[in-house]
Amino acid sequence: MKKLRVYVDSSAVGGAFNKRIAQETRPFWEAVQGGELIVILSDVLEKELQKAPERARDLVGALPESQVERVVSTDESDSLANQYIVEKVVGESSYDDCAHVALATIACADVLVSWNMKHLANLDRKRGYNSVNMRLGYPQIEILTHNMVIYDETRMG
Repeated sequence: MKKLRVYVDSSAVGGAFNKRIAQETRPFWEAVQGGELIVILSDVLEKELQKAPERARDLVGALPESQVERVVSTDESDSLANQYIVEKVVGESSYDDCAHVALATIACADVLVSWNMKHLANLDRKRGYNSVNMRLGYPQIEILTHNMVIYDETRMG
């Protein structure tokens, strides 16, 4: 079976260390370490991780290279991210979130994983991003939280 290609934002990394959501996040990162998923990392994430705690950088740095795909911002991804702002999917202060969606879209990720419920992982935002994508000829992007990608019966009771 084809491995899922999963784009991650900084909240996806930070969730591994957040007491409130670490339990739901852990199976996702275990699946990556176990070779079950391909993680897509971007230059936008790398920039965000420069400001993050060292343990977040260590988590990403310890990922097996065989499980990592890297993408970088381009004029095309910048233009798409700006279009999300122009069409008011989110405000200008959320440009990095738009950049993540644009990069995941252009990379044809199977899913963007995020704990950012305000700007990414909610139905209204997802509809907005996908409306822009469809109108401009890009594929739709699925945006989910970790526990929606990796269902762990042992933690669900």
